[in-house]
Amino acid sequence: MRRRLGQLTAWALVAAPLVWPGATLAQAPKKGGILNFAIVASPPSYDCHAEITFGAMQPLAPHYSLLLKVDGANFPKLAGDLAESWASAADGLSHTFKLHKGVKFHDGSPLTATDVKATYERIIRPPSGVISVRKSYYGDFGDIETPDEHTVVFKMKAPIAGALDLLASPFNCIYSAAKLKAGGGYPGKEVMGSGAFQFVEHVQGSHWVGKRFDGYFKQARPHLDGFKAYFIKSTALVPGLMGGQFDAEFRFVTPPERNTLVEKLGADKVNVYEMPLLAGNIFIFNTRKKPFDDIRVRQALSMAIDRWSGGANIGKISSLRFIGGVSRPGSAMALPEDELVKLPGFSKDAEKSRAEARRLLKEAGVENLEFKFLNRSGIESYTTGGIYLIDQWRRIGVKATHEQLESKLYFEGFSSGNFDVGMEFISDYLDDPTQNFVKFLSKKVSPLGYSGHEDSKIDELYQKQQRMLDPVERTRIVRELDAYVLTTAYSVPYLWTQRIVVMPKKVQGWVMTPSHYLGQDLTDVWLDQ
Repeated sequence: MRRRLGQLTAWALVAAPLVWPGATLAQAPKKGGILNFAIVASPPSYDCHAEITFGAMQPLAPHYSLLLKVDGANFPKLAGDLAESWASAADGLSHTFKLHKGVKFHDGSPLTATDVKATYERIIRPPSGVISVRKSYYGDFGDIETPDEHTVVFKMKAPIAGALDLLASPFNCIYSAAKLKAGGGYPGKEVMGSGAFQFVEHVQGSHWVGKRFDGYFKQARPHLDGFKAYFIKSTALVPGLMGGQFDAEFRFVTPPERNTLVEKLGADKVNVYEMPLLAGNIFIFNTRKKPFDDIRVRQALSMAIDRWSGGANIGKISSLRFIGGVSRPGSAMALPEDELVKLPGFSKDAEKSRAEARRLLKEAGVENLEFKFLNRSGIESYTTGGIYLIDQWRRIGVKATHEQLESKLYFEGFSSGNFDVGMEFISDYLDDPTQNFVKFLSKKVSPLGYSGHEDSKIDELYQKQQRMLDPVERTRIVRELDAYVLTTAYSVPYLWTQRIVVMPKKVQGWVMTPSHYLGQDLTDVWLDQ
């Protein structure tokens, strides 16, 4: 099976997860039990709209409802959550949603169209002091109308591609309008939604607990009595799974960790799911600092990296594996390989690229460049990827000091601009360029534009592809944008990730998707025990 997996192309794996033999047949869910799962990161805050990390999404998702969500079992199709039905105008200038009746928040108050409107106003047009990291998605969204308490109408300034997909973000947690108006730290410091589980407690650095919400609007859901999430270091993951402390870990493990778990737990006792993840590591240059305002320096540091050998070799021991641009390798709008290899840093001739990199650094007057490399601690892909990058830069005479910080300080480094070069990530829930390119935009357009560049061409191409409804022409624009981003190198894709999840067979009802943000509401998960 492992040999067969190695022979599959990235494109074949994009389509559907590979499930190892021994997966159990569907059976009637059992009620009860506490799901214990591990998370190798912690939430910087409780505000879904401000967060970008699985460390926030995985504990928060069970507590909140969405308007629409991605149907994991039929990825990438959409399904209703609070929305009972919906319809879009033929001209694409309005989208109307009918909400389920009788939905309640965990405090007993009714959830109505007013709450959905208040939530999306906060996402699309955040008030002063509120962070909405995905607001660039919604530049063409206009007024939100609520003709009655169970109807919401989104008016559009212009028709855009994938409008419903954008409304289905798993980070678009629906908040209480009354509590938003009252203030008091909600939702950044208080968890209160209408999801399948009520919040019980969060002990910083230790665990997070939720219990079944008996007033949940979906009948016979959830199946679990509750869940407990443990915040751990990645080194504790495999021992915890083998020892039964954790029932699951939903992000991914490395190939060696997979092999150990299958061997120790027994191939007949686990399900193993594998597919490319809709996530990849990138490195970001702080263009507000010299010499990273110089394109020659940025291109040289990208050209020093042998991605092709790195992906093949690191992929044997790490979650990092696939080579691509900003769009996920093998996805519909991704750059074809014959175009990709012509761009700085993506040639298969590593020595020729490094010779050119040394020339560019000399021309820029920084042959002996030294800088600090900001990275995230406690997560395998960041550590492994960072070590490899630093070694690659060493080969062109560049010295990078590895500075690894825990998640909260790490994200603060990027948001404050207190970094030279840093390891970050592309990660979202669908193969949609409006989502994929958000971290490559200018700071003017996106709060996640950490490089600080002011290149309006990127912003203009981004808006152009979003407004292009013809898929062929949109693909052309996206590939032009992708090539331009890789050439200007304000932020540069490094390696894309392989997702491997090993789960004891007693965990049922969970569905593997290409995103570790999806399927985390635990509504359909149950324990066969």
